[in-house]
Amino acid sequence: MPAKITIFWFRRDLRLEDNVGLYQALSSGFPVLPLFIFDPEILDKLPEDDARVSFIYQQLQSMREQLQEKTGSSLALYHARPKDIFAKLLETYAIQHVFTNHDYEPYAKERDADISKVLAKQNIGFKTFKDQVIFEKDEVVKDDGKPYVVYTPFKNKWKERFNPATDLVDYQLDFSGFLKDAALPNITLGEMGFQEASIQVPEYIVTKDLIENYEATRNFPAKRNGTSRLGPHLRFGTVSIRQMVKKAIQEENEVFWNELIWREFFMQILWHFPHTVNHAFKPKYDRIQWRNNPDEFEKWKKGETGYALVDAGMRELNQTGFMHNRVRMLVASFLCKHLLIDWRWGEAYFAEKLLDFELASNVGNWQWAAGSGVDAAPYFRIFNPMTQIDKFDKQKAYINTWVPDLQELTYPPKMVDHKMARERCLLTYKEAVS
Repeated sequence: MPAKITIFWFRRDLRLEDNVGLYQALSSGFPVLPLFIFDPEILDKLPEDDARVSFIYQQLQSMREQLQEKTGSSLALYHARPKDIFAKLLETYAIQHVFTNHDYEPYAKERDADISKVLAKQNIGFKTFKDQVIFEKDEVVKDDGKPYVVYTPFKNKWKERFNPATDLVDYQLDFSGFLKDAALPNITLGEMGFQEASIQVPEYIVTKDLIENYEATRNFPAKRNGTSRLGPHLRFGTVSIRQMVKKAIQEENEVFWNELIWREFFMQILWHFPHTVNHAFKPKYDRIQWRNNPDEFEKWKKGETGYALVDAGMRELNQTGFMHNRVRMLVASFLCKHLLIDWRWGEAYFAEKLLDFELASNVGNWQWAAGSGVDAAPYFRIFNPMTQIDKFDKQKAYINTWVPDLQELTYPPKMVDHKMARERCLLTYKEAVS
């Protein structure tokens, strides 16, 4: 009989430090085989030059190299349905446990339930751990046990519950616990039908200066280093949320800390209300008669609306996979309220393009913009794309970066009149929600 092993399954935790599930696996008493599975169920929906796939692949290759250098072990990479991979692993190894970290999205929950059943038939434990958040599921709820649907009281209860001594533990890993096998399967991007992306995920910026100045700079899109670019790194777990919260506390910056809590607010909303992926949190908003003009949607996607700040945001997104958070609110509001195009169309486009796409936050923020979600802006709040320039890009530094043709004859005229669009939106929404 082969010696028993523990498997650690990397998913949204692509790092070899301060990783709860990996720490627990290495403490199991059995050699640990680490692996990652490129899942066709997810990949088949993506373009072949998807920057997020390239980023994941680069990070995994770096982790393989680190393990080979430090321990003589490696990281197994597979490309197939997880269920099929585990069936093969069961034929090859004597598996005692499978460890991994929680994933809260609807598809992930179904996938993990299936894997758990497969393993249970062989009396193999499937153990999952909290790693990508400080608080999850129903750990921060009202006194009556019901979930919060407004951010501020959630944030207040979150901080009331928070204890740095227990919630910011740094999980130091014992690398001697890895299975000594440097010949574990690898794979290339080409073998999966992908190619190296031209867009690269930028390094995150969590310096003392950024955190200290975060409140003053975060709303101005022209500020080159005004935001942290943490989104993709938190999304794929290349950084530890515990380390980021620790930095916010050390620098005594409530605003930066609160932004990290927003992420957990939307995650618990998705956990409690999974229907919000496809339906309005407030059901009456599903009665809105969207215009859904495909030609207007194309102009919005390309940044050809004639509204300079909207166009700058969309062009930045298309060229870099990033859009400043302040501008995200504006372009989302413009799509839903000026053009009366269903928020689900915009959410799907952001899901395709954003490097930091994370389902809970994407859905939550789009429903906020449409007025249909939790803690949402009232439907009669409609951003004026012109006055937003005066507030956040008065010198047009951001606009000039992304819309160099602003003064050219080729720049498109405004595709819709703001006053008319506002009145049309108010009438349409009022008919639906009254």
